[in-house]
Amino acid sequence: MSKIILDFLKTARNPITNSTYGDSYRCSAYLVDGTYLPCVVLRKSEPIAQLALKRFEQEKKGKGIFGSSRSADAYEKIVKHFVTSGNRLSNYDIANLEPSKYAIPLTLLSKIEGETTMGWTGFVLEMRDGKALPFGTSFGMEFFNIPENYTFEDVVAVHNHSYVSSLGEIKPLTEGMSAQPTEYDTSVVCRERPYFVCYYDT
Repeated sequence: MSKIILDFLKTARNPITNSTYGDSYRCSAYLVDGTYLPCVVLRKSEPIAQLALKRFEQEKKGKGIFGSSRSADAYEKIVKHFVTSGNRLSNYDIANLEPSKYAIPLTLLSKIEGETTMGWTGFVLEMRDGKALPFGTSFGMEFFNIPENYTFEDVVAVHNHSYVSSLGEIKPLTEGMSAQPTEYDTSVVCRERPYFVCYYDT
């Protein structure tokens, strides 16, 4: 493990814990060439390596996600998936790490309930100045866009399954609804951000 990652982990608190990937530490990174990456996740390499070995064996036996469809190249597909998918960052390219302003603190994240509808979670964060900011995601909860003049430290309340009307009012979304309200303008919603993953060995 690089000293830069080790030093960051010594002060990092409250990782997102996942039964598949283990602990995920969210941060921002400066690379050795000066490039700034605002959204990076640090994860141990062991869980993903074990998952890959398990999936490879399943595909060899025809019991994996590709082999179950009688695909002739199932093994090649699962190897390609693990080797080529996802945004990866090598630890030796990192010059410095710091907390990310786009990572919702776990104290807030734990208050956000599950999907509002299939493949969509809509919620509103109320700020200390009274402003209501609409948020939404189709998949990831690691990082979110937030207007420049706000931080997640400004949040005073979480409104689950909600949106902000054109008049600035917080309105409810019905869980499991088949259609969203016509005035629900998702173009103004603060969405999830893409991120890079850096794996480290212990």
